[in-house]
This record gives sequence, structure tokens and C-alpha cells, in this order.
Amino acid sequence: MPGLPGGLPFGGVDLRRGVRIALNVLLGVVALLAMLQIAAIGQQRGVIQDVLANGHPGSFASDAAVDDADSFADAMTVLSFLGMAATAVLWVIWFRRVRLNAEVFAPGTHRFGSGWAVGSWFTPVVNLWFPKQMANDIYRASAPGGPQSAPKGLLNAWWTLWIAANVLNTVGDGMSSVASSRLRRPLADSDWKGAVELLNSSLAVSGFSVLLLLADTALALLVVRQLTRMQEQRAMAGPPAMPPVPPVVPPAVPPYGVPFGGAPYGPPPGQNPFSAGPAAS
Repeated sequence: MPGLPGGLPFGGVDLRRGVRIALNVLLGVVALLAMLQIAAIGQQRGVIQDVLANGHPGSFASDAAVDDADSFADAMTVLSFLGMAATAVLWVIWFRRVRLNAEVFAPGTHRFGSGWAVGSWFTPVVNLWFPKQMANDIYRASAPGGPQSAPKGLLNAWWTLWIAANVLNTVGDGMSSVASSRLRRPLADSDWKGAVELLNSSLAVSGFSVLLLLADTALALLVVRQLTRMQEQRAMAGPPAMPPVPPVVPPAVPPYGVPFGGAPYGPPPGQNPFSAGPAAS
């Protein structure tokens, strides 16, 4: 696209591809780590099933299997966290950029300032809906066919999966904390089995949340691609056509006579209208 030096198109719209490409790469890495994390959770659940089938753990083989599964899961958890942190940095940079582009396309139509493009993701409670409202405004401003033509199906699916994955992850973490605290205390056989089953259930919930996160990561890639394409098309279309300004028509000067409901106006009787004095007799 022709534009200013440095990849900035005319009109102040920033369509440089570096951040977007790096973001797509990191989203792919996050998806790969999510698949490995699902495998790690599956290994943990397999070990727990063996422990439940054989009673209390205590043999060298069972202890080694538990340690191996836990080590693999811990490593995947750390790597997934680092991948998500790096992706979050690039995501907010990209999100703020498309928000600034949307301001050029439709100034004064956004519900939040550009600073919220970063802050809304990290502010507790409001991060449940502020980013989605900002994304809605960006989509409407960036739609080449006008605000009413903005596609919302992909955007809504992405946000629904994101919220669901985070809620399930919180529930799974809570269940795991309760089970772990119970297992640290001496328990009878029935209580011990119940705590292990709770731990196994927490892993199932956490695994499902990671599966939703994997699907959401794929949708995030599509959101980045769709919104980028919309803004490129919108920038190519140029500024919207301004409505024609009607010509200014001067008010008509009424002729001499009697206006509606008024007294006669014009020169006094016998006076030349083009002279300063009375007409010659």
C-alpha cells in the first residue's frame, strides 16, 4: 500500500506487519504448549487412576510414576505461563494499535479512550467485559461496509471461549487446592480416597479449561487476521465521502407593498423612491 516512509499509510493508519507476525507466531507457540499441557494432565490422571486402583501409594514404582507426572506437568505449567505472558505483551501492543487505527476511521465513536486498550486487560472485574466492548467498537469502525456490516460471530465466539476457559481454570485451581490441603493431613482410607478423587476431578476440569484455551487460541489467530484485513480494506477505501453542502441562498427582498398582517411599506405617497426628497410636482 502506498504511504508515508516507515510503513505508515496516509491518514495516520498504522498497518505495519511486524507486531502482527510476531503475535501470530507466539499464538502458535501457546497452542503447542497447550497441547503438551493437556498431555501432561492426562498423564497425571492416569497415574491417579492407578493409585486409586491399587490403594495407598507407597511402592517405589508408584512414587516414581507420580513424581514423573508431576514434574512433566509442572514444566508445562511454567512454559505455558511464560508463553502466555509474552503473548499478552504483544497482544496489548497490537490491540492498542488497531484501536488507534479505528479512531482514525471513526473519530469520536468509541466508548473508551485508547489507554483502556491496555489497561482494560489488567484491571480486575472490568476485564470481563471492557475489552470486548472495545473490540466491538473497533470492529464497527473498521468495517469497510459501515458499522452495521461488521461481522461479530468470530469475535463473540473468541470472547465466550476466553471467559469460559478462565472460569474453568479458576474452578479447577480451587478444587486442586482443597484436595491438596486434605492430602497433607493424615486421613482414613475413605477420606484419603475421596481427596484423591477430588484431585482427579480438578485435573479433569483444568484439562477441559486448557482444551478451551487451545480452541480460543485458534480463534484469536483468526480474529487478528480478520481485523487486520478489515482495516487494510478500510484504509484502501479512503476517508468517507462527505455529504454535499447545500448552497446558501440569500433571503428574498420583498417588493414594495403590504406585508401579511402589516402596515404598507415603501416610499411615502408622492415621493420618488430613487430620490431623497418628495417627487417634483
